[in-house]
Parts: sequence; C-alpha cells; structure tokens
Amino acid sequence: MTTTLFKVVALGTTITAGAVFADTTQDRTGWPEGFTVGTASQGGTYFAYGSGWASLVAEELGLTGGAEVTGGPMQNMALVHTGEAQFGMTTMGPAAESLAGTNPIAPGLQMTNACAMFPMYQTPFSVTALSSSGITSVSEIPAGARIGFGPAGSTSDTYFPRMMETLGVEFERRNGGWGDLGSQLQDGLLDVIAFAAGVPVPAVSQLEVQTDVNIIEFTEEEQAKLLEAFPVSEFEIAADIYTTLEAPARSVSMWNFAVANCDLPASFVKATVDVVMSDNERMMNIHRAARSTLPENWDKNKVMKWHPGAAEWFKENAGADIPDDMIHSAM
Repeated sequence: MTTTLFKVVALGTTITAGAVFADTTQDRTGWPEGFTVGTASQGGTYFAYGSGWASLVAEELGLTGGAEVTGGPMQNMALVHTGEAQFGMTTMGPAAESLAGTNPIAPGLQMTNACAMFPMYQTPFSVTALSSSGITSVSEIPAGARIGFGPAGSTSDTYFPRMMETLGVEFERRNGGWGDLGSQLQDGLLDVIAFAAGVPVPAVSQLEVQTDVNIIEFTEEEQAKLLEAFPVSEFEIAADIYTTLEAPARSVSMWNFAVANCDLPASFVKATVDVVMSDNERMMNIHRAARSTLPENWDKNKVMKWHPGAAEWFKENAGADIPDDMIHSAM
C-alpha cells in the first residue's frame, strides 16, 4: 500500500527534546525519539486541536513532536495502521469502515493496527451560508447549489453528501481545505459549506469576523431522518459557540477519538494519554471542543480495540471496565 503524507507542519507546533517538564524517571524502553499526529486540513478543528495536543505532549515528555496536515480521518487511519504516523485522529464512522476494509484509500485492507487512545469530542454536522444568499434552512438550498464538503476522504466528505441526498438536496460537490472553502464561500464561488468538525470551526469563526453568515440548523424532522440513516447521535451547537447564534442550533454528531499505532510501547502511549487527560483546563485552552475530552467519555468507543497503554490509564484513572477482548494484543 502506498500512502501520501502531506509534509506540512504547523509553525510552532514542533517541540524539541529536553523540555523542562520531561520526567527522566520514566521507563522509556522502546520509545521513539519523536512522533507525528495526523490531523486534517488547516482551518479545521482537527488541525487546531491536533497541533495543540501534539505540542503539549512533546513539551511534557521532552520529545520532538508535531502535527501533520493530512486528508483527515480516513487517511489518518491508514497512516497510523502502517506506522507512517504514530498518532492520528478519527471519527467512529471512518474507523469502523477502516477496520472493515472499506476505507477508500486501501480497499480490502483491514486497518486493525490502529488502536483507540483517548476520546476527543463530538463532531457536529452543520451547514453555513452567507446571509446575503438568503438561505436559512436546508430546504432552501437551491437545486444545483455548489456545496463544499471539506477535504476528499474526510468525515465530512464521506458522510455529509449522503446526508444531503437523504434530505432531498441536489448539489454540485466541491472539495478542499476548510480555510480555502471558507474563502470560496466569501468570494461567491460556493453557495454553502457543509461542515463536519468540532466547534467552533476556525473557518466559521473567521467568516463571522469578516462577513454575515447563517449557521443553519436541522429541523426536528431532518434530524430524525439522519439519526435513522447514519451512525450519529443528537447534538446541539451551544449558542455561545458562535456570535452569529442567538439560540442553540439542532444538529447531529459523531464521536472523535485519538488513535495510536498498536505497536507503540504501552508506557509511551500511557504517558501520552496522561498528559492529555489529566488537565482538561489546559486542553480547553487549546480548543473549546476539548470540553468533552474527559476520562468518563472512554465508553464512547464501541468500534476500535484499545491500545494496552491507553486501556491501562483509563482503568486506573477513570474506573473503565474495558473487556479484555477490546484491548489489542500482539498475540
């Protein structure tokens, strides 16, 4: 299998070895000298969130580490499975498809060497249009509308077109990074952006500063159709997330998890999980989506096997009752 890793590293997200918080008493047998976190396109939540925790872990553990721009969850599963990236971020839908061998990057390959590491947050599916478009609901999206669905192969691109079809929307499909799609929307090259990303989405927040936008919620009927047809749950985008919102916006969501290559040393993964999960306030300073990066959300993983180091941390610190058959074994 050949997989392309986009070699774009966030400025300021790589931390060199020798950080002041490194614990030199840890057993570091087999630890890598550095690590990479597969994220997604710049302008999206994955990149902002992933760059932040990569820097935090690198600083605390005294390693070289940073975030890589990728095509998103599907590619991250492939990169972590093959070991081209030590860590990555995915949503449960793409994770399930990757384990089943239906990941479009490598059809037929069951990506079982990517293990669950820690819960991140829920990804809401939401629609954004310029106020000047007059589009205030999904039903008002005109036939043939140019809709940006995010990077090809991303969670948004994988599921949102199907969702729009389920809701009866006819559209022209466009792909690209979130920042680029935001610019295209503002320039009139797109009619709508269909976001699947942790909130606040940086590209939407930037748009709010520059122009007037409509953040479009689903109706109760539309939400019910999506809940029936897709592996999603009910979600409300809180009113304080965006300045545009005056009330919570009805949505649906899919859980995100960080994943680790299953062959990484248990002590390394456990130490990484401890850095991320032990101080939620610090994670919230990275991105507000981290309000759900909490130990008690370990049970939201019903798809992937756990990395042994991660499972050990959650058992010790969150009282997690993880069955043995849900923990990866090299045997």
